[in-house]
Amino acid sequence: MKIDIIVAYIQRYEFGHEKDFVPPITGIHLAAITPKEHEVRVIHQQVEPINFDSDADLIAVSFFSGFANSAYHIANEYKKRGKIVIGGGPHVTYNETESLQYFDAIVTGEAEDVWSSVLEDAQNGTLKGVYTGIPCDMKNLPTPRYDLLPNKFFIKKVLQATRGCPFSCSFCTVPSLNPGFRLRPIEDVIRDASYDNFPYWWQRKVVWFWDDNLTIRRNYIKPLLKEMIPLKKWWLTQASMDIAKDAELLDLMKESGCIGVFLGIESFGKESLKDANKRQNKIENYKKAVTEIRKRGIAVMAGFIAGFDNDDYEAVVDMSDKLMEIGIDVPFLSIMTPFQGTSLQEKLVKEDRILKERGWNYYNGYNVAFEPQNMTATELLQAHRELWKRSFGLKNSIKRILRSFRLRRGAFLMVFFMNTFYCLKKLRKNYPIDMSKRKEIKVNPVFEKEQTLSKTS
Repeated sequence: MKIDIIVAYIQRYEFGHEKDFVPPITGIHLAAITPKEHEVRVIHQQVEPINFDSDADLIAVSFFSGFANSAYHIANEYKKRGKIVIGGGPHVTYNETESLQYFDAIVTGEAEDVWSSVLEDAQNGTLKGVYTGIPCDMKNLPTPRYDLLPNKFFIKKVLQATRGCPFSCSFCTVPSLNPGFRLRPIEDVIRDASYDNFPYWWQRKVVWFWDDNLTIRRNYIKPLLKEMIPLKKWWLTQASMDIAKDAELLDLMKESGCIGVFLGIESFGKESLKDANKRQNKIENYKKAVTEIRKRGIAVMAGFIAGFDNDDYEAVVDMSDKLMEIGIDVPFLSIMTPFQGTSLQEKLVKEDRILKERGWNYYNGYNVAFEPQNMTATELLQAHRELWKRSFGLKNSIKRILRSFRLRRGAFLMVFFMNTFYCLKKLRKNYPIDMSKRKEIKVNPVFEKEQTLSKTS
């Protein structure tokens, strides 16, 4: 069969992205585990148009909740043309009944152990409704199909060494979507990190680990980093703040080429950290932890969330000064989003605080889908936008760039690029889209199901 794998997307900034930095790993990983007898293409809606007149026999669409309406529209258009359409990703995992209105079948959970069965059943005309994937053991996974990525992505070498996370943050779907914590064989990770068939030197040089918590198992990460040293790559990842207490690990990160690490700091409020079930974060240790990491020339990226129950307007806006004080090189600023599959969503449903009139477009990290405790939904959105504008204003952006001169060359280039990227958005007034000012997209299924589809595991 000919298969098109589509990663759905809905624009999140007023004018889109000035530059598309890094792709998700989903599409090129699914392409890699597709049996060789099939011809496969990967289309990222973020950077390229979708050809609804494709000659593909089967269309697979992967998406999370913020992009659900786009995915449903894509499914409708292909079903009008008689294509077999499969849905997958976090959204369908938690919204089976809704998703089955649009797709011939859906894959919930992890796809590795069921994907071949889906394709075989589709080819034989015996497609079932739901294919439930079980957690993958992470062994014998092939190298992602980097050759299928468009050149519009600045960085291309994305890979996974681990899957899952031992923590259970209230706002995160990872514990239920990717349960447990699993490790790939080190030799497989080194093989993928060594892949160099890219047109530009920086695409060969930079390795982006698409892991939720790469460094948590010290008896795994330290041997892996020792194997990374001879590759002479620059790499980035996401980790827990506890790495700052492990000097041996930080030294290995430096020696193996780490240029940036993302920390989920989330909040400067103690009660908010309790609400997030992030008790491992200690506010009094933030600055020391950031300093320890930066001593090795490694840039610190960090995520902050606006909208915890103890947040008010002033607390959200004040984060712009606090993140500068602790030395963050690149901040990522989002709004609390009650994704299904999280304890946060369960809590807000019980308290009747989900804004039911707001559709999936509000679930993109930059809009408000619930009623906050200490302000209105409109006030939370305004506070976030003020935080965003202050953080990426010219003064703070230049200050972060100047501070990064002390970092290693790759880290400086990353900090320079990303701060310029966001500062340019601020200067151009290319702000995150306020979905309340956009007409709500409603997508109705093209064809109603004639019978209830069976479920298989």
